[in-house]
Amino acid sequence: MQYLYHPDAGATSLRLTGDSHRYLFKVRRHRMGESIHLRSGDDILYTYAIDALDKKTAHLTLTDQTSLPIHAAHTLHIGWCQIDPKNIEKVLPILNEMGVARLTFFPCARSQHHFRLDHDRMTKILQNSSQQCGRTRPMILEEVESMATFLSAYPQAKLLHFSKDKPLPCAQEDTILILGPEGGFTEAEIARFTPEQIVGLGTPMILRSESAAVAVAARVLV
Repeated sequence: MQYLYHPDAGATSLRLTGDSHRYLFKVRRHRMGESIHLRSGDDILYTYAIDALDKKTAHLTLTDQTSLPIHAAHTLHIGWCQIDPKNIEKVLPILNEMGVARLTFFPCARSQHHFRLDHDRMTKILQNSSQQCGRTRPMILEEVESMATFLSAYPQAKLLHFSKDKPLPCAQEDTILILGPEGGFTEAEIARFTPEQIVGLGTPMILRSESAAVAVAARVLV
């Protein structure tokens, strides 16, 4: 763990209880007198000394703070046609650790429409991931009502279609890419894009939607 997320990080003193206390002192095995790092979702890394500790609470005192932003060198925004949230949750930590900036979800023609995203659960997954990898801010999650809405906001977006003719370039400065659901895109959805807006991964394999998300992140960011 690189730091602990706490909404009140930056206060001169803090009292930890509940999950934060259990994780730091039963899992991580920190002890009184040691120092730990906290963040509150901004670029500041706060250092606290552990002044008092018992089975349920810990008292921390702020000893130092420094600006330490940690983020990916490039920006990747994925527009993701809705799939089973369980499959999304499996790769959320990986995408967050790689540095994906934003995930925007919307239904496509072949999406699994009966599923609903649990944003509270996904936010917690991202917070835990960021604590482990050191990322300053977790990637942003959002939903819009349709692909048309997404393209209205981001007309420069490209479509990931499994074509070897135009491979997705590596390490671009700003990339906005749309990923399809398990059944792929319909002809009508593909027709929204010019040939120049359609890219592939240079492989004959057909990847699952969540595998494609990881492959795209690795190609653009790592």
